[in-house]
Amino acid sequence: MCLGIPGQIVAITDASRDMAMAEISGVRREVNVSCIAEGPLDGLVGAWALIHVGFAMARIDEEEAAATLEALRGLGEAQETLDAMEEGARALAEARP
Repeated sequence: MCLGIPGQIVAITDASRDMAMAEISGVRREVNVSCIAEGPLDGLVGAWALIHVGFAMARIDEEEAAATLEALRGLGEAQETLDAMEEGARALAEARP
């Protein structure tokens, strides 16, 4: 099953490649924001989006993000994805000198 997990854009990391840092349930991951970009990318900082496989696929509001995260947690379906993201972030941190 493929899931879009709500995440908040917290920084633009490479505007020339449409890349931004998104925080998803406390885990930060770089994502491509081409699908949701309208105008200057700085306008995306603070915005919520559905994140899937490294791409911000659709903008959503904060209430929808909270409701979706709660529903996914209640179903237990998001946990495996969140665990994999956290493990990937930890592996990257350990690999950096």
